[in-house]
Formats: sequence, structure tokens, C-alpha cells
Amino acid sequence: MSGLHRVDTGLGSLQVAFDGQGALLYLGFAGHEFREGLLRRIARLQPTEAPRAEAVDRLVAQLEGYATGRRRTFDVPLRLHGSPFEQQVWAALRRIPFGETRSYGQLAANLGDPNLSRAVGRANGANPISILVPCHRVIGAQGALTGYAGGLDMKARLLRLEGALRP
Repeated sequence: MSGLHRVDTGLGSLQVAFDGQGALLYLGFAGHEFREGLLRRIARLQPTEAPRAEAVDRLVAQLEGYATGRRRTFDVPLRLHGSPFEQQVWAALRRIPFGETRSYGQLAANLGDPNLSRAVGRANGANPISILVPCHRVIGAQGALTGYAGGLDMKARLLRLEGALRP
């Protein structure tokens, strides 16, 4: 996809896309199982070929701070594009505090219908901005680590970094 760029961080190599105003459209792992569908969606948003250096630097600095335990929140401008339900789920993900987890069922109940846990899972999997929209904080009902775009090892690493998973 044009407009996709690689950044190297303490979390590994990530792929990013920005719009012309410097808002982040996509942050993902190269091996993301839903990557192709996400990238088609992002391509329709016309990511810039030459992202603003300050936008890239800001993102990388914040990811480095997070990877080293010095940062708990992000203030990078995001441009999330999805269905109204996906937007609701992604907003709920952003409300999960650093160091905490929620189950798919808990998120569904918070959205008003505990029977929507599978739909929450699909929206979680369609999240175009990993880490900053913390889908890694969603776990199975019994506390099991379930699918993650960067793989379960990365999910466990992020949760350990946040103190939500014991070593």
C-alpha cells in the first residue's frame, strides 16, 4: 500500500500511515492477520506518501517512552475510520486504563448489551491503530490471552510492561 512507512521502536518494527495533517491512520505489526483488509480500508483514506517529520518523530518518541516504562498515555492525533459500532468499541478501548484489562463480555456490557461480545471481538480485530488504541488490554472471559495482531507473545509483553500480567 502506498503511504505505508516502517518505524523502528523498542517494541520492534511497526508500520504506520498518516494523513496530510499528521494524524495517524494506521499503526500495525507486519504479521497482523487482518492486515490486508485493514490496509485496503486505510488506502481509501489516502495516506500521505511523505508524512510530516514531526508527526513521525512524535509517535516514535511516545512509543519509545511507552516501551521503556516512562509513558502511560499517548497524545498523538488519530484519525479512526470505521462503522459507528467500531467507533464505539475503539472509544471503549481507549477508556481502559493503563495496567488494567477487560474481557470482551465486559466491553459488550459496558456498551449496553452483554450478548455483543463476538461483535466486540470483531471490532477489536479491525482496530487500525494498535497500542495507542489498546486492544491488547482485552482478554478472554477466564483471563486467557486471546488473539492479537502482533501475536500473543507481543500481547503478553505489552501487558507485562503495563503491570497487567505478572511475569
